[in-house]
Amino acid sequence: MQISIEISLYPLAEEKFKAEIWSFIRPLRAQEGLKVVTNGMSTQVFGEYDLAVATVMREIKQVHETLGSAVFVCKFISGDRSEPEAEI
Repeated sequence: MQISIEISLYPLAEEKFKAEIWSFIRPLRAQEGLKVVTNGMSTQVFGEYDLAVATVMREIKQVHETLGSAVFVCKFISGDRSEPEAEI
């Protein structure tokens, strides 16, 4: 089963917030079998359900262990939504 995950990370009280966000994204991109798309608003992860969810949760835990204060906003939807839908 495939899944699509959209993630926004908000490090609280961090002066180097961009560095912290990229530290979260790099391991996601390095995971073989996942497609990771990043833009100025969020990061999207596409792939096999168990691999994608386990990888995202591992990296969220890493952020909480190292930063302490960070907010994640996540959306999970079944299927691979990486391709734009055709207009009706």
